[in-house]
Formats: sequence, structure tokens, C-alpha cells
Amino acid sequence: MKIYLVGGAVRDALLGLQPGDRDWVVVGSTQADMEARGFKAVGKDFPVFLHPDTGEEHALARTERKSGRGYRGFVVDAAPSVTLEEDLQRRDFTINAIARDESSGELVDPWGGLRDIEQRVLRHVGPAFVEDPLRVLRAARFLARFAPLGFTLAPETAALMRQIADSGELDTLVPERIWQELRKALASAQPSAFLRSLHATGALAAILPEVDALYGVPQRAEFHPEVDTGVHQEMVSDMAAQLAPGDDLIGFAALTHDLGKALTPHDELPRHIMHEQRGLKPLAALCERLKIPTDHRQLAEAACREHLNVHRIDELRDATVLELISRCDGFRRPERIAQMALVCECDKRGRLGFEDSDYPQRATLVRLHAAALAVNARDIATEGLKGPAIGEALAKARVRAIAAAR
Repeated sequence: MKIYLVGGAVRDALLGLQPGDRDWVVVGSTQADMEARGFKAVGKDFPVFLHPDTGEEHALARTERKSGRGYRGFVVDAAPSVTLEEDLQRRDFTINAIARDESSGELVDPWGGLRDIEQRVLRHVGPAFVEDPLRVLRAARFLARFAPLGFTLAPETAALMRQIADSGELDTLVPERIWQELRKALASAQPSAFLRSLHATGALAAILPEVDALYGVPQRAEFHPEVDTGVHQEMVSDMAAQLAPGDDLIGFAALTHDLGKALTPHDELPRHIMHEQRGLKPLAALCERLKIPTDHRQLAEAACREHLNVHRIDELRDATVLELISRCDGFRRPERIAQMALVCECDKRGRLGFEDSDYPQRATLVRLHAAALAVNARDIATEGLKGPAIGEALAKARVRAIAAAR
């Protein structure tokens, strides 16, 4: 029996990154042998065990054979005769198909992962890549993480991603798996690489058709020098990664703030209803389909509906500011206002030439919200008032507080 460190821990160490969880592959063993050594079996679809001391996952070397549609349609062989090279061959990308001998520290690289790390190329291991549609999303997600290091997608891998998209296999992915990959991409350093690679290979239309529809939609050049709404969306997502690193909540709201622009040409609706009436319907469809968590959905709805109002907050009447805060549930969920203000800054600075610009509206909204939030019914004269009259008095006091905070 031999044990090898495999996958992301080896890759990240070679890239000079802090490795995450360590995964191990065991060659020449059986389930009975592993359990006899104190390992605890936990795998459902294939033999995976927890180390008795470290708790780290150890999997028997295995091969996989396609047996049906989707990412679960595989027959697994984990016999002791399966070699390390055979196990590495079933992996997705060459940079993830490098192993390190536990005892000697020697690297085993049968599929050119070291070369691709040096050349900064994300490349599939072999033709079996097309058998698992989830790998399309994983490729895009790895690009979102590693594009800042100079990684690009190998043309032959992009071709296979398009082949999978054209086959309809992406339709077999369950919402939870799509959301898992999407939120990791949004929390990565360069989400635009995720969006761009999926759009270029035809996969974004299957996974996120509402976002894919933004590409090619023109915008008014005086407000959006980048013109193409899809390009703007890429820039907004990257700005969210810059201003709120690792925060997929902000990332999702930034991703979906402009969905309405794909439905009607930019100049055909009055400004005040441009996003409120257009963006919420595709956003609702996306959230229902992918089972997006409630907090993500509610912040996205607020940003989609209100970001134009926040951009012009200095023009809004004090009472209108209070209405905006109330629509966003800013008194019951006060954290949402600061989150939405951040998303609005991402939108404003996610434009060609505006990346380093100031966005004072964010601080203004937070300040006015804090002033309104500081007023409550105990602080105002409510003697003799009942029911709705108390609420009206509280609203008037909050409007006065907003006016004073300006």
C-alpha cells in the first residue's frame, strides 16, 4: 500500500499559495484493509475514508466509466490493481493531476501538470473530460481563481466545453451544484473570467441565460464607455471581488443588478421604471431555478430595484430616501443598506475609466440611514396617538433626522 497527496494541495503548494484541505489517494489497498488500519469509511459513491488521527480524507485509487447522462452517471472501479497513473487520468485538469509520494516527497506527474503550471495554462487531462458536465463550471471557476496569476484556458479545453454545452448535458446539473460553483466563482479574485469563459463556450446560456443575455446589449456611451452590457457586468463583478473579497453575497447582487437591460432597449422606458419593472422578473426566475438563498435574493432584489436611485441620492427628497430605506427593509435588517450601497459602488466603478473614481453616494446613504435608524417611537411625542398615527409621527421624525444629516 502506498499513499500520495493529490489534487489542490499539491497544485497550490507549487503555485506558492496557501494550501487548503489535503486529499490523499491510496494505491494497492481494499476497504477491509483500510478499516483494519482504523480508517472510517464515509464515501457513498466510491471508497473514501477518514484518517483515524488527522481526520483527512483518503480515497482508494479508482477508475470511472461513463454509464449514463449527467455527472453521476459513472461506474467506479476501486480494485487494488488500479494504478496511481490510472487514478490521476480520471481527474479534470492537468494541474490537479499531480501527486506527491507521502514517504519520499517525490512528485508524480504523468499528464503534464507541472508544465501547465509553469506555462499558466488550464488544460483538461484527457477526452473523458466531456463525460462530466460539471467540469465546465469547474473550469470556469478555476479561471476565476487563477486568472490573476496569468492562467488562460487551453483552446482544446474550450472546444470540449463547447461540445458539452452543445450536447445538452449541462441540463442534467442539479441547482445545488450549479450554485455551489457559482458562489465559489463570485468569491474568487476575478469572476469575469468565469463569465467570459462560459459565454465564449456557449455554456453561460444554459447555466445563467439571464446573464448571458446581457452580452451584446448596447448602453449609452456617456454613462458606460464600455458600451456592451455584458462587458460592464464583468467589470462590476470584478469590482465586487476587489471591494468585498470573498463575499459571494455582494458578488451575487453585483452579478444580477442589471438583468433588466436585456429585456428592453435602453432608451425605450422612462428612467424611473427602467430597472424596477424589468430586472426583477428575470432575477426571480434565476433565483427560483437555482434555489438561491433568501439573503442573497433579497439583497439582489434591492440592488436591482434601487441602484439608480442610490446613484442620484443627492437629488432625492428626504421622504423619498426614507421610502427607499423602508423598501429595502433597512430598519428590520439594517445591515442590508450598507451592503446595497457597496453593490451600487461596484456598479458605478465597474465602468471603463471609472475604476478608481470616488463614490460619495455610498457614504451618504449609510449616513442618512444611520440618522433615520437612530430615531424610534420611544424618542418622539406619541401621547394621545394611536395605531397608524404613531407610525406617521415616527416617519416624520425620521425624515427630519435625514434632513439634518444631509
